[in-house]
Amino acid sequence: MKRLTIILLFVCQLGYTQQHKTSFTDYIQPAVFSLSMVMMHDVVNPPAACRFYSYATMSAYSIVAAHNKNIPGAATFIKSFPDIAVHDSGRVYDYRVAAAYSVLETGKQMLPSGFMLEKDEEKLLLLFKKDKVPDSIIRNSVAVAVDVAKQIVQWSRPDGYGKLSTLVRYTPVKGDAYWYPTPPAYIEAVEPHWKTIRPMVIDSCNQFIPLPPVPFSKDSTSAFYALNREVYNAGVNLDMEQRVIASFWDCNPFAVSTYGHMAIGFKKITPGGHWMNIAGIVARKAQLDFDKTVLLHAVTAVAMMDAFISCWDAKYLSNRIRPETYINRYMDVKWKPLLQTPPFPEYTSGHSVVSTAAAVVLTYMLGDNFSYDDNSEEMFEIPTRKFTSFLAASEEAAISRLYGGIHYRDAIDNGVAQGRAVGEKVLEKIRTAGIKPVYGSGM
Repeated sequence: MKRLTIILLFVCQLGYTQQHKTSFTDYIQPAVFSLSMVMMHDVVNPPAACRFYSYATMSAYSIVAAHNKNIPGAATFIKSFPDIAVHDSGRVYDYRVAAAYSVLETGKQMLPSGFMLEKDEEKLLLLFKKDKVPDSIIRNSVAVAVDVAKQIVQWSRPDGYGKLSTLVRYTPVKGDAYWYPTPPAYIEAVEPHWKTIRPMVIDSCNQFIPLPPVPFSKDSTSAFYALNREVYNAGVNLDMEQRVIASFWDCNPFAVSTYGHMAIGFKKITPGGHWMNIAGIVARKAQLDFDKTVLLHAVTAVAMMDAFISCWDAKYLSNRIRPETYINRYMDVKWKPLLQTPPFPEYTSGHSVVSTAAAVVLTYMLGDNFSYDDNSEEMFEIPTRKFTSFLAASEEAAISRLYGGIHYRDAIDNGVAQGRAVGEKVLEKIRTAGIKPVYGSGM
């Protein structure tokens, strides 16, 4: 009788698969974007955002890897990854429905305002019904997704995030050379203990220490003064294209503008949110199937999470002063950067590190000359930009920090090198695991 039941279940699953040809590929990008919208609502900071993207996409990845034996399990490249069990309890389910739903479910369980994702889950279920997925398949798939999400959330708990608020509160280092909160909001330092977060792939937060920054000096003939002069001159002489580039890659989750006695906050997606959207854009352009789309999002998120851990270690190790503070003190008290200075130390440039790490992974997965149109900032009334490669985009993201007046040249250049090192480490791990390019010949 038991054997007959198994046979009947197999026949039912086979019949459903043969009849249902919908790929569900287009459901991954909207699910990830829903995470971005909730994070924007919560004003989640850049390092934390990539942590959430990583765990949410690893839920989907776990379900896909359990179904597709050509995709290596996450434990083959993430050393802390547990043995995630994808239980179907003998029920017929669609792994694609489960994987897409698990992205939202993991976010719902982890994000501060995760309850907001319930509406997105309801909308997703309506889309499945519209695609004629049987109610029983949807119910079973949701059950699988919820179970996997719980296991992923359980895995996330010992990573150090829950202990951050219990650590000693950060106090700015005293001295002319060091970072100090900047106008207009003078926000306190963001995630000073982020280096304590458990990495996904790299060995430790300080595995890729960047070259030392140019030494601080007030001397007008010094190399450090010259760095500030470059930022100052760039800000004074910006052309329209440079302004557009700076704004396109701003990615400040919470900027404050003041009008007299009134302060208005503006929310945007983070650098990680921008690159996750790029992953969705290029997956669609390359016409990747569902499994490869999930794979692309997951490895991109993982690379960026580790890039932030590496970068934030460098930031609070150097505690270097921001251009705005230095220029106002020693060069021009009235000078203002085009972009609002972020609330954390300057060296290295976070966007340079993270964008490069993401670009290195995407280049491997899709090729060195993959052109695409990036409309990630259209919601903020910033026009679409065209790129001929991922590395070209990451280079533009890096130099945008000089145009924006928030980073020095060495923080950008050495940040790019740091991001490349992190990205190449991720490549080493996923290649060894057997993950291959998802489009063309890759790198």
